[in-house]
Amino acid sequence: MQRSTTGRGYRVFGLAGLAGLVTLAVVYGLVSFLIARGVTTADRDPQEDHPANYALKFEDVEFPSRRGDVSLSGWYLPGDDAGPHLIFVHGNGSVRSGDGAVALAARMVERGYNVLMFDLRGHGSSGGDKVSGGYFEQWDVLGAFDYLVERDGGPGGVGQIGLMGFSMGAATSILAAAEEPGITAVAADSPYADASDLIARESARKTPFPEWLVPVFIPAAKLMANAIYGIDVGELVPERAVADLGYPVLVIHGTEDERIPVEHGKRVVAAAEDGSFLWRAPGVGHVDAFLTFPDEYVSRVTEYFRSRFR
Repeated sequence: MQRSTTGRGYRVFGLAGLAGLVTLAVVYGLVSFLIARGVTTADRDPQEDHPANYALKFEDVEFPSRRGDVSLSGWYLPGDDAGPHLIFVHGNGSVRSGDGAVALAARMVERGYNVLMFDLRGHGSSGGDKVSGGYFEQWDVLGAFDYLVERDGGPGGVGQIGLMGFSMGAATSILAAAEEPGITAVAADSPYADASDLIARESARKTPFPEWLVPVFIPAAKLMANAIYGIDVGELVPERAVADLGYPVLVIHGTEDERIPVEHGKRVVAAAEDGSFLWRAPGVGHVDAFLTFPDEYVSRVTEYFRSRFR
C-alpha cells in the first residue's frame, strides 16, 4: 500500500512539475512576443513644426519606399537649383519636423542646399504601422533618394545627395548609404553602432517590463521579430556598414546622451574612413546638440557637406 501511495505521489509531483514548465514556457513566449510587438509598434505623433513658420518655400510630396510596400510623405524645400540635395532622416517615434529639424533645414536652405524632409514608415503622415530600427527604414531613405533622382530627370541631373540623420535615422542613413553609391555624404547625429546593444533599453522604454528583466527574453524576442515581421536585428550594425562607404562621415553625439550613449558614436567613427570626425557636444542629451549649440552645429554640418560636395 505504501509503495502505491509513493508512486502516486511521484506521478502527481511529476505532473505538477510538467505543468509548471509548460506554464513557464507559455509565459516566456508571451512576454517575448509582447516585447517583439512593442518595439516594432509605431508611435505616430503629429508634426512639431512647419516650413511656413520660417517663411520657407515648400512643396508637399509623396513617393514610395524603394521596397515598394509603403507610401511616404514629406516636404521638399528648394534652395539653390544648382545646389546639392540633403535628405533629412528622423528618429524612432519622431517625425520629419521633430528635434528642431525644420529650423536646421531653414539654415541649410539659406546656404543653398535643397532639402527633402519626410516621415519614415509608421510615422507622421506616411504609410505603414510597424517600425524596424532601420531594417526596412533604410529602403525608405533609398526611396527618398530615388524620388530626387526622378524629380531632376535622372542620375545625371540631380547633382550631389547627402544624408542628415538623427538617432535611429542617423543609423538608418549609414545603412542606406552603404547600399547606394549615389549618396556621397552622411552626417549622423546620435547613431547607434549596433542595434543589439540597445534592445533591452528600447524594449523597456516601449513596454511595461523593467530593463533589468528584459534581457532574459531578448533571444526569443529577436527570433519572433524575424519570424513574424521579417526583421533581422543582427543586420542593424552601422559600425560595420560605415566601413563600406569609402568616404569620411561626420558624427555628432551628446556627452550626456542616456538613450544612445556617446560610446556608440565613438565606435562608428572608429570604424569609418580616415578623416571621419566625432563632435562630442558637451553636456548635451539625445539629439539635443542643435537645440543647445545651433550656430556651432550649423557651422560643423556645413563645413562637412562642403568638403564632400566640392
